[in-house]
Amino acid sequence: MHAFRPLLRKSLFNLFAAALACAALLAPRAASAEALLLIEADSGKVLQADNATIPWYPASVTKIMTAYVTLKAVKDGRLTLDTLLTVSPTAASQSPSKMGFRPGTQLTVDNALKMMMVKSANDMAVVLAEGVGGSIDGFSAMMNDTARKLGMTQTSYVNPNGLPADGQITSARDLGILARSFLRDLPEYEYFVHIPAIRFGKRITGNFNKLIGRYPGADGFKTGFICASGYNLVASATRNGRRLIAVVLGANSGTARAVKAAQLLERGFSQDNLSWLRPSLGTVENLVPVDASPPNLRDDMCGGHRKRPASDDDDALIAANGGTTGSATGGEAQVTFFTAGLQPPLMKASELMASAPAAAEPVLVYTGPTRTGTALIAAVAADADQQATPKARGKKSRVAKKPDAADKPADKPKDTKTAAAKPGAKGDAKGDAKADTKTAAKPAGTKHAAAKPDAAAKPAASGDQAAKPAKPKAATKPPAKPANNS
Repeated sequence: MHAFRPLLRKSLFNLFAAALACAALLAPRAASAEALLLIEADSGKVLQADNATIPWYPASVTKIMTAYVTLKAVKDGRLTLDTLLTVSPTAASQSPSKMGFRPGTQLTVDNALKMMMVKSANDMAVVLAEGVGGSIDGFSAMMNDTARKLGMTQTSYVNPNGLPADGQITSARDLGILARSFLRDLPEYEYFVHIPAIRFGKRITGNFNKLIGRYPGADGFKTGFICASGYNLVASATRNGRRLIAVVLGANSGTARAVKAAQLLERGFSQDNLSWLRPSLGTVENLVPVDASPPNLRDDMCGGHRKRPASDDDDALIAANGGTTGSATGGEAQVTFFTAGLQPPLMKASELMASAPAAAEPVLVYTGPTRTGTALIAAVAADADQQATPKARGKKSRVAKKPDAADKPADKPKDTKTAAAKPGAKGDAKGDAKADTKTAAKPAGTKHAAAKPDAAAKPAASGDQAAKPAKPKAATKPPAKPANNS
């Protein structure tokens, strides 16, 4: 009997090795232009890492560091959440997404943080940077100093919002370290990373992180997108007291990054009982950085082949591809390999992301000092009135409204170039500013323009064309108007 024991051990070892090989074959593989990371929040243990140490453009996940530095200043007593900050001309000039406040507008640190983290408002990131660091450069130096102290060896910052710029670089590894540090160092301010929605005046904005309100246990963090980076997401979720952090960089849509993060998280929670079968990958801090240039995904993300301009609140559903193929959903079958027999299967990640989020009351945000009670109600009403004021100016112009222009972005290929920018390309930010100017600067039309319903039915026409006075006889000749639908 004793003679058979070595053979038995060898057989068991071969069986386990075969199981590992099978798991490796079935596990979804990352595309070359994509980075994935899954870690335990408490220990930093790496559960999965694909291209996790390749440098990457962070886009708006930069704002996690902006919030971290700001809230550390609050915690250290250098300012409070009630401190009033002022919107500068520099902040007001930032490219969308933004709140769009005029220079001189004041608001609290608390409200600026909420707007930045939920709406991903680039102007609010600059407001916070100037309020804490004195200037964008001063705050960027604070961000870089913090990154160095946290061990984020692949990260450098030149602005607080992640808009394209040379030198704005990070990696999935470093973002995992940052997310862990946020949870560890600032637990009392954790609610800033999982607010489901905000309400400013009459406008309600949901969190771009599609996991919140959909994936069971989702409780943070932040999305990001520029053309060069693709769709990025840092996400966290907690189940049975165990918290995991997933990082997805370079996904091809807003929904795809959420689906991938959900798959990573589900796989991590399901593998808890099988962890002894997998070789240890160490901790996130011990992942070895790769010395390389960040991949530039601009052509893939914002090239002419895309049917719609890419943006951070992209809501294109995976169902458009049938819900079963493509990089967005690849690997869902593999999740069931690990979950079979261990727990009831979870709804497919793509189905979760396509479903409506759980009902949640949006958090009120407003301008001005901290208010409560009737004063808060009055402040919200005042902000709502300000939102309505610009619409009243062009009462004779139906052209100024142009609701269809927002509904059909695919007809405006020029916007595709300005939806996000090439790293270091200053012209992209200017393009966004010009686009805003064209849509808002000419609300007033002439009597003849108001009488031409066809003008509102052509979303591809520019604001300049729509606002030109037309001769009375021209109303009977719509084909003569220049088309811009290419």
